[in-house]
Amino acid sequence: MAAQQEKKLGLGSVVSISVGLIIATSCLVSLGQGAGTIGVTFIFAMVIACILNMTTVASLSELNALMPNTTGGLAQYTLACMGPFPTIISMVGGYILCNVLSCGVEASIFSYAMSDTFSFLHIPSLGYVLIVTTLLMIANLFGVDIFAKLQDVVAFLLVGSMLLMGIIGAIGIGFGKKVDQPYTMATDFNSIVSMTAVAFWLFIGAEYVIPISKDVKNAKRNVPLGMFLGLGLICVVQSILVFGFHNYTPWDKLADSAAPHLLYGENLLGNAGKIWMAFVAALALISSQNSAINGLASICQGMAKMNMMPRCFKKPNKNNVPYVGVWFISILILVFAFISSDSSDAISFFILVGSVFWMVSYIFAHIDVLVLRHRLPKAPRSFKVPFGPVLPLIGIAGTIFMICNISTDPVERNAILLLSAAVFFALGVYSFFWIRFKMKMPVFKSVPVEKVMAMEHDMYDTIRRRRGIWR
Repeated sequence: MAAQQEKKLGLGSVVSISVGLIIATSCLVSLGQGAGTIGVTFIFAMVIACILNMTTVASLSELNALMPNTTGGLAQYTLACMGPFPTIISMVGGYILCNVLSCGVEASIFSYAMSDTFSFLHIPSLGYVLIVTTLLMIANLFGVDIFAKLQDVVAFLLVGSMLLMGIIGAIGIGFGKKVDQPYTMATDFNSIVSMTAVAFWLFIGAEYVIPISKDVKNAKRNVPLGMFLGLGLICVVQSILVFGFHNYTPWDKLADSAAPHLLYGENLLGNAGKIWMAFVAALALISSQNSAINGLASICQGMAKMNMMPRCFKKPNKNNVPYVGVWFISILILVFAFISSDSSDAISFFILVGSVFWMVSYIFAHIDVLVLRHRLPKAPRSFKVPFGPVLPLIGIAGTIFMICNISTDPVERNAILLLSAAVFFALGVYSFFWIRFKMKMPVFKSVPVEKVMAMEHDMYDTIRRRRGIWR
């Protein structure tokens, strides 16, 4: 029992895992673009986006309290509320595809930063991505202990570096020349609110701790608390960075830069600052990709247990790690990194497309809470979103608003929404035939919570296969 207790993750690990995917180089790109567009008032857009994401974290915490220790997370919650069809669409499109896409973009930004900063090494940009992805894949194949140790160190160095760089810039003690520019370019409410969709990307991913909640000490308290602390911590750190941007980086150059963090680091501390921010970019990639590989492999395992994905994804290795998922996610990250390589326009576009996918999955989380409260009002919950249905409804309305305003450019906005609709349509066709002929289940009929929980056990799959229901 003592050995098992040592393997449990504490509150610090929960915060670091939550922070792991929140802070990423694509977030630094979005932060630079948002601040460069409207100035320091972008912080207000960040606060609004952070609060909306906190409502999602609260909803996911309640769902986890009602259905604890579910490796599929949102997949199992949605299955119990709306049936398999919305579940597959939201999880494959809104979670797996979106996360792999965002990690590929992260890797592309990282490779650009490394090849630009260390050009004298003559290493191909994608070579850096291949090295890091391979090392992270190997680390994750060894299990949750190595994952937690790696994540704690990386998250600490990452947040510490960003905080220190932000403070140096905010109080004006950098080596570079300070910039004389206004604090704001827009202060009206409409301009600030219109930037919440850009700010949204700064706070996604805190919920990655939920699939490993069974490995957390005192999960009832530490899981929701860790996610809330992670969001709040990132909001503070990134707000300080915005003030640093104001002092050392022209707003127009910041908004147009494909790597605003490198621009800021060089303007702040010269070449040493550029190298430092390249180091931060490396930490950001390690942190986000490490969280994604571990979390997505667990989600794939949970969906495979429900026969929503090929059965091979649920097989663990000797370290009890779903190794097929680890391999699968790592390879897809390399593919998307190659597609978006050396293209700032592609990077920006993919970030916004990924935002739409992720927002849809967050809307489903709020709907799940409302449905299960109506269906199971007296079921025990160790955590419950306060103020009745108010916060989930605010989360739904706010997220829909951000989707409708995903870009200030009408042409880009229409292209993003069209591509997103096409992907969801393709997933809909796939989901219909998979459910009807592979799962042999009604497409839209919800599954009782106790049955969804039973799917976690390997015998559920074994019995259905023996009866010829699942093949």
